[in-house]
Amino acid sequence: MAWVRDIIRQEQVVACSRRQFLRIGSGVAASLLLPAAGLARAASHRERSLNFYNTHTDERLKTCYWAEGDYLPEGLQEINTILRDHRTDDIHDMDRGLLDLLYLLQTKVESQQTFQIISGYRSPRTNAMLSEKSGAVAKRSYHMQGMAIDIRLNGCDLKQLHKAALSLKAGGVGYYPSSDFIHVDVGRVRRW
Repeated sequence: MAWVRDIIRQEQVVACSRRQFLRIGSGVAASLLLPAAGLARAASHRERSLNFYNTHTDERLKTCYWAEGDYLPEGLQEINTILRDHRTDDIHDMDRGLLDLLYLLQTKVESQQTFQIISGYRSPRTNAMLSEKSGAVAKRSYHMQGMAIDIRLNGCDLKQLHKAALSLKAGGVGYYPSSDFIHVDVGRVRRW
């Protein structure tokens, strides 16, 4: 699936016409199970923005992290900061593929609302502590690599968000209805 993310990231996909994109992207759309029009709409945007609310720190962020075919260092740094380990204040570079996955997810559910962050980056120390307390925390969690996030989306039913994340087939998807969040990551495709 790395090739899918590379195609989405490439500037020429953004710059090409809708007809060219649909021709190039038909295989990508099929593999992501996104309607071609939805994928074209997402990839043809000249800017990609995300809105976050950190449920632990009460911080809010609305930022453009990608524009005109390139990632924006300032936007990426702002995202890294709000997704930091809130227990230790450790900041880690978040995987750009994860940000693109969030962008595609919000496009899939046709929302520009705010992602509520339950857990973004986790330091190894925090992850070890959480793993000792709960068998539900992976000892080698993708959170420690900046490749995972636990979220809910304002105005979007959790079941709908979960279904949309599964349909992308872009990594792992976990469903935690009793805690009111889903987990998404850009590791191998799997579900729980």
